[in-house]
Amino acid sequence: MEAKKTGSLLDDLMSSFNTRIAELQELVIARNMYPATSITDLSAVDAALKAMELQLQAIKDRLRDETLAIPKAKSLINASLQQQKKLQNMSVYVPSFLPERSSITNLETNRCLLPEFSKQDPGFGSLKLDEESAALPKEKKGRGSPPLWYITADELDSLSSYMRGRLTQEKVNAAINDMATYAEANVQLITAPKKKLAENLWEKALELRDIAMAEAVKGKHFFIENDIKGPALKLDNTGKAILTVLRHLGRISETRIGHHRVIILLKPQ
Repeated sequence: MEAKKTGSLLDDLMSSFNTRIAELQELVIARNMYPATSITDLSAVDAALKAMELQLQAIKDRLRDETLAIPKAKSLINASLQQQKKLQNMSVYVPSFLPERSSITNLETNRCLLPEFSKQDPGFGSLKLDEESAALPKEKKGRGSPPLWYITADELDSLSSYMRGRLTQEKVNAAINDMATYAEANVQLITAPKKKLAENLWEKALELRDIAMAEAVKGKHFFIENDIKGPALKLDNTGKAILTVLRHLGRISETRIGHHRVIILLKPQ
């Protein structure tokens, strides 16, 4: 709209210049008719005419440059809008609460394992179990990090109001971070040799290894109900609602092995 207005003003200015030029041309013709009496006055008019012609040409050149720049400006605007749309789509999948999961896991491990174990190389997949420890299924080694499959705002809005309650996208995605932390801590317990574990954790490690051997769990990341301890996911009404929502959205599945309620983290299909 601004470009159209500027173009209209320039058209008016050029029309005015053209009218003035026509008048001056008529004066030049009159000068040629009476050269002896009007030469002085018409010389000044001629100089003014030339100055106006130069000014008009400069305006035309500037207008041409501005016109040529319009397609480039439009292309830049379109590219910026596309980039903005991409960033908005990416921001949907990134929760506002995103703690450093690796640091949380390391703190948890340092509390659970003996000091000598914490000095070892963190590549737990390369550790070999002692003869005393239970044998691990081969598929448990090198399975990678637990999945972090966040929910989108559209997914949350698609749920019925009674299921969604007061949950927000940020709360649910923060709970997903917690679940990945629990699952990663369990992987470390499962792969740790007996002599590297504190005595009070050996029994839990054996239970987790039995669970990991179950057909429904084999090769997957999981945690048990007793692992739930926050900070975002807790065993309260909100935590239960979050688990219900994540089951409904296909982020987790549940099974019962022995007396344990086992929550399995699922990956995108």
